[in-house]
Amino acid sequence: MEASKNFYNRQYENWVPWLEDKYLGWFGQNKTSYVAEDHLGKTKITGDENVDAIQDGVNKGVSGQFAKGGALEGVGNLASKEVFTRSERGGKNDKGGFL
Repeated sequence: MEASKNFYNRQYENWVPWLEDKYLGWFGQNKTSYVAEDHLGKTKITGDENVDAIQDGVNKGVSGQFAKGGALEGVGNLASKEVFTRSERGGKNDKGGFL
């Protein structure tokens, strides 16, 4: 039973971050742009739908800079791989090592 748990956990660490990257890639995003958009979306100041619509547009523009085709696409991809994916894997890289 313990061996099957270890196998499952190892496969989960390998495949789930890859699946997340592929899914977000279909929408032209990476984990950095997705997280930035999510956190910026929580900063709405008013309940006015016109102001909120403007703020949503600005938020998409800012987070889009980290997505595919954005000015900071390289930074977004690097942060997605080295920050978010590593944190999901407990600090391990895609080969299972820490360095």
